[in-house]
Amino acid sequence: MTSMYSKVYAVSTGARGGSWNMTFDTQLFALFRTGTFQKRFGKSSMLWRFYAWNPPALSLGYGQRYGEIDEESCKTRNIEIVKRPTGGRAVLHIDEFTYSLLAETCDSNAAIYSMVHEIIREALLMLGVNAEFCRTTPDMRKRYDSAASVSCFTASARHELHVNGRKLVGSAQRRSEKVILQHGSLLLSGKHKVLRELLSCKDEKVLAHIANDLDNKTVSVHELTGTIPAYATVMQTMITALSKKLETEVHMLGEKEITSLF
Repeated sequence: MTSMYSKVYAVSTGARGGSWNMTFDTQLFALFRTGTFQKRFGKSSMLWRFYAWNPPALSLGYGQRYGEIDEESCKTRNIEIVKRPTGGRAVLHIDEFTYSLLAETCDSNAAIYSMVHEIIREALLMLGVNAEFCRTTPDMRKRYDSAASVSCFTASARHELHVNGRKLVGSAQRRSEKVILQHGSLLLSGKHKVLRELLSCKDEKVLAHIANDLDNKTVSVHELTGTIPAYATVMQTMITALSKKLETEVHMLGEKEITSLF
């Protein structure tokens, strides 16, 4: 998979709060839409951002209702509720490795989705996880009509990664003309399943259905390997996978090199 980009950059911002993380992704998206990043670092350049969440946060898709989440339960547990600039459903960001990809490209959304997950699959192999691509996509419009669809990780789209039918990586996109933002989560432990305790829904049958889906349709690196890899370890495997799959050097940027452009 040869790179179609002049340069591939990466930046690590470590573990930050929910609002900070989503604001940063939104600002990066703006840098690419205005051409500011490309002017500074080169036309046809690609940027990957790696990060985590501290304290844990719960993000909702751009069009998802806050009313689906029990705000008091989140407040009690010091879990901030934030909106993503992308679509999709709720994700509890805890014990996960998160990435963002930004690029100006003529490639289709599906092609970008496939490329990103091929790279993540390569990184997972280095971590001892042999993930497979989901080959089908459910009717998301129909699924979103169901009260049980509140969680992002209980449905897999085409090209997302799963192991024995259980979802390991969840991603979402947003596009503005030729500029694309894609970000997503790699589950490192099973703590994301606490999401079932943070919903406003009181229907026992619906809650049981959601709990069953979280147990049987999701999986984490810890469940597959018995260990939770360190953030630095996952980041290095991602950089190695990027370089290998795109057949190019990955240039690391400091956070200040990015924020100086805001």
